[in-house]
Amino acid sequence: MSDDRTTPPGRGPEEERNGAAAVPEEPAGPSGPAAPAGERPSPGGRERLIRGLWPPRVNRNQLTVALLLFVLGLGLAIQVRSTSENSPLRGARQEDLVRILDELDSRTQRLEEERGKLENQKSELENSSDQAEEARRQTEERARQLGVLAGTVAAEGPGIRMTVNDAAGTVEAHMLLDAIQELRAAGAEAIEVNGVRVVTSTHFTDSGAGIRIDGRKVASPYRFEVIGMPQDLEPALNIPGGVVQSLEKEQATVSITRSEKIVVDALRSAKRPDYAQSSSQ
Repeated sequence: MSDDRTTPPGRGPEEERNGAAAVPEEPAGPSGPAAPAGERPSPGGRERLIRGLWPPRVNRNQLTVALLLFVLGLGLAIQVRSTSENSPLRGARQEDLVRILDELDSRTQRLEEERGKLENQKSELENSSDQAEEARRQTEERARQLGVLAGTVAAEGPGIRMTVNDAAGTVEAHMLLDAIQELRAAGAEAIEVNGVRVVTSTHFTDSGAGIRIDGRKVASPYRFEVIGMPQDLEPALNIPGGVVQSLEKEQATVSITRSEKIVVDALRSAKRPDYAQSSSQ
């Protein structure tokens, strides 16, 4: 009886006898030969990137820098918040803020005008045919201006009148001094309080039921005669948390009126300095 089984191609008699079948080799993939069985394939580019980023590897120096940056940021945030909460304008109304901005614009404009005048004087001196005469004229004008500031010359012009009634006797010297400083900052050129000319050396002191201005005792009501631009002076006193509100907190009443003609005629004698001398000598 003949054996009809045929030997498959590629199998030898010995393999057929042992019942073992040859395993064909797998073709190589496009990226190279296949990984041997039981081994993990090499990671791709995306997987290597993910492994490089996570979990993060942080050393001690990086932790120290991060901690310092956190503390610095926290301190700045606390400082900004504290400054914002303590700002006197935090609770101001919109119209008050607009008025303050207008006042700042007016001060800026006034300084620009002053600079323009000085530039014009310089041009006149440079272009005048008679420079000596022009210099003399400007010197006299400057002397009059300095006399007004020094209180040795009477002055008149537009400005305001402010009256402070202190029936409770709670207004102190430093409150009136604050009013003087605010008026000067707003452009006041001549100030008189209860017949006393206020100049750069003027000092205010408390004195029992009243206040002394340069040693002269004055009592309520305190009357301020101020020469300057009224639309700058009045808003400066009425800003939120300013002079008027501070005086009203002390139960004083304040009235302010604008006028086209304020006369400041209280005079101070010119005092020769004991030590200061002109540097041009």
